[in-house]
Amino acid sequence: RTSGLAVCERGGVLVNGHCRVVADDAIWAVGECAALEGRTYGLVAPGYAMAEVVADRLLGGPATMTPAELDMSTKLKLLGVDVASFGDAHAAAEGALSVVVNDPVAGTYAKLVVSDDARTLLGGILVGDASKYGVLRPLVGSALPADPVAMIAPGGVELGADTLPDTAQICTCNAVTKGALTAAIDTGAHDVPTLKACTRAGTSCGSCVPTLKALLAQRGVEVSTALCEHFAHSRAELFEIVAGAGITTFSELVATHGTGRGCDICKPAVASILASLGSGHIHDGEQAALQDTNDHFLANLQRNGTYSVVPRIPGGEVTPEGLIVLGEVARDFGLYTKITGGQRIDLFGARVEQLPEIWRRLVDAGFESGHAYGKALRTVKSCVGSTWCRYGVQDSVGLAVALELRYRGLRSPHKLKSGVSGCARECAEARSKDFGIIATESGWNLYVGGNGGFTPRHAELLVSDVDTERLVTIIDRFLMFYVRTADRLQRTATWVEAMEGGLDHLRAVVVEDSLGICADLEAAMGKHVAGYADEWRGVLEDEAKLGRFVSFVNAPTTPDPSISFVEERGQPVPAPREPVLIGLPDVHR
Repeated sequence: RTSGLAVCERGGVLVNGHCRVVADDAIWAVGECAALEGRTYGLVAPGYAMAEVVADRLLGGPATMTPAELDMSTKLKLLGVDVASFGDAHAAAEGALSVVVNDPVAGTYAKLVVSDDARTLLGGILVGDASKYGVLRPLVGSALPADPVAMIAPGGVELGADTLPDTAQICTCNAVTKGALTAAIDTGAHDVPTLKACTRAGTSCGSCVPTLKALLAQRGVEVSTALCEHFAHSRAELFEIVAGAGITTFSELVATHGTGRGCDICKPAVASILASLGSGHIHDGEQAALQDTNDHFLANLQRNGTYSVVPRIPGGEVTPEGLIVLGEVARDFGLYTKITGGQRIDLFGARVEQLPEIWRRLVDAGFESGHAYGKALRTVKSCVGSTWCRYGVQDSVGLAVALELRYRGLRSPHKLKSGVSGCARECAEARSKDFGIIATESGWNLYVGGNGGFTPRHAELLVSDVDTERLVTIIDRFLMFYVRTADRLQRTATWVEAMEGGLDHLRAVVVEDSLGICADLEAAMGKHVAGYADEWRGVLEDEAKLGRFVSFVNAPTTPDPSISFVEERGQPVPAPREPVLIGLPDVHR
């Protein structure tokens, strides 16, 4: 605007079909800063298409483009809900028919747009559950492989990669077809990273990665379960090796069962296994060098180089005195405060050298680490239950506090979240958790395998109407079975889904003891509970560990000068980053 260039009403410099700025054809614009025929496109695929036009024009080519040629297919999360659209999503084509399956109970909506003879897929919309996007989008313009209602209805036909024609675009971001992917597989690309490297599929939004795995399986490629190039074993196998052989260090494990010196995949994974088995503080000895970024400083790294501090507030229950301490700490250290979705209070903006000082104040007041930084139990959320609510039928807060204190510090393949609702109204959202409990008149129902995140999933009922003692025993078994057998970074939802036999097998193992391992699982959890120690306190009581909390090793008393704040709504927030000016070569026509 300050340069006098014509700008679209909703943003974006006006460009023509050659991606030249209308007001000055010596300037080119692509992506979100460009408005083609008065419209901006906030998607990666149109941006790539524009870049290809510019590249061709710079080399003297005739390339041009129109809005009709841009692929607007996308899969996003809006306000926590998965949404996706592809092709002619609004049935604009003449004679187009819409097939709709709306499930208000499950909170899902699916629409397929088909040709007037109901033989060709033209487009569609998915809301609430976009898991079929990867298979449906490449079918646009192709013959329908099954009845359109069955293709989107719950329990309908399962569409696999084998239903897609070779011309189908699997990766719309980079215009990679099924044929190109199968050709790459046939010439030696036998895993997802290699497929990504040689075709660029899955390197942008990542929504096509599940289809890449399906294509590998379809071509008869056995996908390796090896943790990484340094270990031929899976994470579950390494867990049993470490536990059975009593191994306590990464060096010993890689020397006896691996090769090389390790990498950023196996080191944190092994560090988590060692922590799960109670091999001391995660900063003891060589374990300190194995940790991920957040575990390295026992806090969550933020975008401006500061850290957030999240003390544990079991069940979301906190005294007025505790709240006052949190407020005083935030005030004294100039921290931004935010109540989290897990019923805790997050303190943002701590410099690394301030972390021990903040922890000392909190620990002295009775708080401890909330493990928001680690792959461990995060929170057990609760409603007020029968103590206060006239609808409550059980003491949900009391159970939530007991469970959080029991499983605090439990290191696992991925983060763990829980919730306890005092009645069927489900105010604690227990069915969106890895393990959730809902009160009944006669006991508790236990649900497992739920999560929010990129692909939300409702937890499924494992047992019903059990008393508190039986409930805790089954949760003990469930969690330790998950810790032992899940893959690296695998949430409980995908772990249950990938398990042969699914929920029925899980129920047989942890409820009916079909494998005869429940006593071992219970003993392992008992060892964890007895051996728990607060990681913040462990640092405060060890001068050697305290020495790592500095911004600069060669200037330990110097804070990071690049960190600055501004005030927003009465609280400190990261100062806007100044743009870095770089020299660009002149481009001549």
